[in-house]
Parts: sequence; C-alpha cells; structure tokens
Amino acid sequence: MNPLRWSFRTQFLLGFLACAGLLAFAIFTQLQMGLEPCPLCIYQRIAFAALGVVFLLGALHGPTRRGGRAGYGVLAFLAAAVGAGIAGRHVYVQLLPKDLGSSCGPPLSFLSETMGPFEVFRTVLTGTGDCGNIDWTFLGLSMPMWSLVWFVVLGLGGLYAGLRARKSRRI
Repeated sequence: MNPLRWSFRTQFLLGFLACAGLLAFAIFTQLQMGLEPCPLCIYQRIAFAALGVVFLLGALHGPTRRGGRAGYGVLAFLAAAVGAGIAGRHVYVQLLPKDLGSSCGPPLSFLSETMGPFEVFRTVLTGTGDCGNIDWTFLGLSMPMWSLVWFVVLGLGGLYAGLRARKSRRI
C-alpha cells in the first residue's frame, strides 16, 4: 500500500505520531542520557508540539472538503517552517567556528524572569555558544540537523496531504 495514497486522516495521524515520538525521544535523551537542552532546543520542542497539535486536530476533524484539508495542510506547513527556521539557526550556530561564536547566554529560566517574551525570543535566537555544542550525533548529523530534516519532511508531508486531489466516492 502506497503511503502517499493514504487518507488525509491517516496521513495526519502519522504526522502526529511522528511528532509525539520525536518529543518522547528528546525527553528520553534529557532524562536518561543527561543531555540538557539549550534554549534553541526548547524552542524546537515547542515547534514540534505545535506541529503535532495541528496534525492531531486535522486527524480528529478529518475535513471532507478540499478547503478544510488545505487549511490544515497550510497550518502544518507553517508550523514546520517556523520549526525549520529555529533548527536552521541552531545548525548555523553549531557550524560556526568556535572562535567566531559567543556564549548562548544565561539560562532560559533567568531570561524569562527578567525580560518580556519577545526579548527572550530575540535573545535566544541570536545566542551562540552552549547552543553550539554537539553532544549527540547519529549517522553524522547532530540533533538540530535531524530536527531540521524532520521539520522539512513533516511540513512537506502535511502540505501534500492537505493539497492532494482526492477521488470523490459516489455511490
């Protein structure tokens, strides 16, 4: 059976399960492997959670009209695009030579206590340093690189599921 031909609900349910699995793995690496997330990692987790919510809502709703499916597809793509932007920034920070990078800054908890939400977001996205450490790799790619791959795959998958023309079932 071709996964590209599965129903909208099935494709969105698989997208939700992928996001849930990725978040579970991130929490596992934190709690069991001792890899503490940097602020950019936390924002990527939030983006995966938002993407997962869009996938879950789309799967539960299962719109029959093309416009409804397209709306969910575009929302999934936008959530994934935001996540890909954050992951892309993280990859950029990791690939900077150590002498060009500065520190990532204070912990996220301190930032959120002393700054407004927009200042925290701006500070985290411009931070380097701790966010530049590569503590884990798989097949030569760091965790932010894998996040970027998953955001692209899930975003394009959601967009495809939402915009794909479907055969009408007439009885």
